[in-house]
Amino acid sequence: MATTARPHSDDPVVQRPNVPSANVRLPAVRDYKQVDDDVLATLKPTLGWFAALATAIFCLLLGAGAWIYQIYEGLGAAGYHPPVMWGVYIITFVFWVGIGHAGTLISAILYLFRAGFRTSIYRMAEAMTVFAVMTAGLFPILHLGRPWKFFWLIPYPNWRLLWPQFKSPLVWDVFAILTYFTVSSTFLYIGLIPDFAVLRDRETNPVRKRIFAILSLGWRNSDKEWRHFTRAYLFLAAFATPLVLSVHSVVSFDFAMSLVPGWHATIFPPYFVAGAIFSGIGMVFTIGIPLRKWFNLKHIITLNDLDAAAKLCLFTSLVVGLAYLTEFQIAWMSGNKVEQQYFWNRLFGQWAWAAWIMLICNMVLPLSLFSQKLRRNPLWLFILSIFINIGMWFERFVIVIPSLSHEFEPWQWGGYAPTWVDYFILIGSFGWFFMWFLLFIKQMPVVALAEIKEIIPPKMRGGLARAHQAVEHGGMASPQNNNPPMGPGAHS
Repeated sequence: MATTARPHSDDPVVQRPNVPSANVRLPAVRDYKQVDDDVLATLKPTLGWFAALATAIFCLLLGAGAWIYQIYEGLGAAGYHPPVMWGVYIITFVFWVGIGHAGTLISAILYLFRAGFRTSIYRMAEAMTVFAVMTAGLFPILHLGRPWKFFWLIPYPNWRLLWPQFKSPLVWDVFAILTYFTVSSTFLYIGLIPDFAVLRDRETNPVRKRIFAILSLGWRNSDKEWRHFTRAYLFLAAFATPLVLSVHSVVSFDFAMSLVPGWHATIFPPYFVAGAIFSGIGMVFTIGIPLRKWFNLKHIITLNDLDAAAKLCLFTSLVVGLAYLTEFQIAWMSGNKVEQQYFWNRLFGQWAWAAWIMLICNMVLPLSLFSQKLRRNPLWLFILSIFINIGMWFERFVIVIPSLSHEFEPWQWGGYAPTWVDYFILIGSFGWFFMWFLLFIKQMPVVALAEIKEIIPPKMRGGLARAHQAVEHGGMASPQNNNPPMGPGAHS
């Protein structure tokens, strides 16, 4: 899984300050037991957790109530008005699909490239992916006029010989979401198997112990199990990597396959993929930084990890900014007056306020990450992540609404105003997402125990002489006297 560090002495003379270096990734973590104790301590419910869960459920109930009202009144209650017949639901659907992409990126792609900083944050990113896809999957159903007929979107044998309209973007989205949810859930579960075994061995409640025993699939921490586990994890990582690129490309086809001004462009697939990764990294900061503080995991989720993730955030921001500018260049050089008028209207006309929110949040503010001081400032990263989430939602707003409200003929031009139903269902989607995430972090480790143990220097036999050697070499034992690094099969 992760790259192992060099063994170190267990003598208390050795001082290990929490200053990560190339050789020691987690200097404040001394042994495997500390990892288990610190991470599993996060599973105990607290008053603050109950308050957060109650808030999430309340937001979810607001959204559910608005949806029931919409079913009774019809889709007109949601602010749909010709010519704009795609509104907040499609905007938020694309937003949540994008949020889910960072989890697979951090888990799969960065694993294949052996990026060490993913180790401490990938578990929460994987869970975020699953719950974000679950949230996104609700919106095509909410968008339907008769949501109880949602199963008509799925091809299945029936005596009426009814088949979906495969030219419909809703059908493409169904396949994309189901595929992505299946692979992401499998990826999350496979990585949890060694941690389920730890929970099984430490659990005292017989019912929970039995549940964890079933989920751990009889894991005994043998070399053979680790060999099969690492091969399966590598296979799933390689399998999930093209999924990151394909799923959001399919979502972009919802727009790019039409002839609507501003949508009919080949740049949309890479543009959507980069934006999805960017928004997902922002949500990782939004979730991970508070958890790092509230659960006292600063010695595990280190500033080095945040710094590296911030560099990835900056890179994707630059790619997204390039895509924005490329759109304007294509419109300017195309000679198509409809496209030129549309982009002028987007930037300086009816929807300029939304476009400038998007540009400032997604292009201007992330430039602050060129400063190492700000990249290593958790408070600024958290504040910036909120702006990124807002900016990426408005990016989808700017894609959907201005195009539909300013098509080819002037009689097709119009406006759009979301109603309270739209806002309540948007709030309810965040309640649904955070409800599942809050339940997850109190049932399963929010940090991968097995991978964290792989980057901790294993204990070594030795007395005071080895400790003095370690002090003389800056806190690490002398390379000439170190044993080879231990593999994952030796971890317990």
